[in-house]
Amino acid sequence: MVGLAGAGGALLAAASAEALAVRIGSTTLGAGAEPYVIAELGVNHDGSLEQALALTDAAASAGVDAIKLQLFRADLLMSRACELAAYQRAAGETSAREMLRRLELPIEACARVLERAHQRGMHAIVTVFSLELVDQACRLPWDAFKTASPDIVHEPLLRALVGTGRPLIVSTGAATEEEIVRAGAWIGPARGRVCALQCVSSYPTPIEQAALGAISCVGELLRCPSGYSDHTTAVETGAMAVMAGACVLEKHLTLDTRAQGPDHSASLTPEQMRRYALLAKLAPQGALVQARAGEGTFHMLPEMGPARKMLQPLEHDVRRLSRQSLVAVRDLPRGWVLRAEDLVCKRPGTGLAPWMLERVIGRTLTSDVRGDWPLRGEEVGLVGHQQVA
Repeated sequence: MVGLAGAGGALLAAASAEALAVRIGSTTLGAGAEPYVIAELGVNHDGSLEQALALTDAAASAGVDAIKLQLFRADLLMSRACELAAYQRAAGETSAREMLRRLELPIEACARVLERAHQRGMHAIVTVFSLELVDQACRLPWDAFKTASPDIVHEPLLRALVGTGRPLIVSTGAATEEEIVRAGAWIGPARGRVCALQCVSSYPTPIEQAALGAISCVGELLRCPSGYSDHTTAVETGAMAVMAGACVLEKHLTLDTRAQGPDHSASLTPEQMRRYALLAKLAPQGALVQARAGEGTFHMLPEMGPARKMLQPLEHDVRRLSRQSLVAVRDLPRGWVLRAEDLVCKRPGTGLAPWMLERVIGRTLTSDVRGDWPLRGEEVGLVGHQQVA
């Protein structure tokens, strides 16, 4: 384990030496630049355009650099095998597909939020969850695209977003170093447009398991600037991440942490987001403690965690349920020779990973396959290839 006070400068120096700068609009992301703070609106708009616009205004008042939305359609993303993650059940949800249907934001509403963000002087970024939505997303002037942590194994989606020519932020929660390196081969053509985020896929993430020590590691694995997707509930974590080498921060924003919904309780209020952004932007100047004067007790992390990217036990639930698998579009009989048009990618991650698509095309089914269910290795003669045991 590495102590924060002694290692922050060394890690920051290492990141400065290795990372390349990336630009979103006229803003530079990378070592030596001011930390770039993204307010993740996620699904905290609860499917309401009015609430999404209110969150956008709150983000602007908090002094962040960008807002981020999520573009998904429940029926494209969720197979019949989908389940709720533990944190979603704890938030009172009863059906994974119905939850996402309720939280969808139509593309027309996304356009309004994007316009409001630009009017308020912020960038607008979007996470695209399905390959089928990439063309639709490209019709709007998003300043950058992002992939969610579970999609580090989604080769078709990553390649499609690389092909847009826009900046791309890649999150790495619940991933192993091997999986990140493999993804690096797919996003290699976009080098100079990519930023990687260290992330712990747990909502919320206990502060002692924030794993800030791996921030520089994920940048080195993908040979790009690195940052931190922050699922803790603390306002100081972003500043600590900057001290550990992060040039980009992402944090969930809500209007009410007590509201019903899967992400509200792991998010910051507008006032907390203002303090979060302030601390993060002052951290490189050594003014972290002074910035907390009069704002309550300041708690430093005693340890940042390992300097290597590690899959933590608390991430396994999200890894299993939020990754996508190859899924048959309809019932297929034994003996059927698989074609690309027979398969799509949907949650959960209990079947063959999307990156195995090319290996699966042309293989003969060894048993009948149910439509809209994850394709398993034994059904195509690839025993032992499921991504989640």
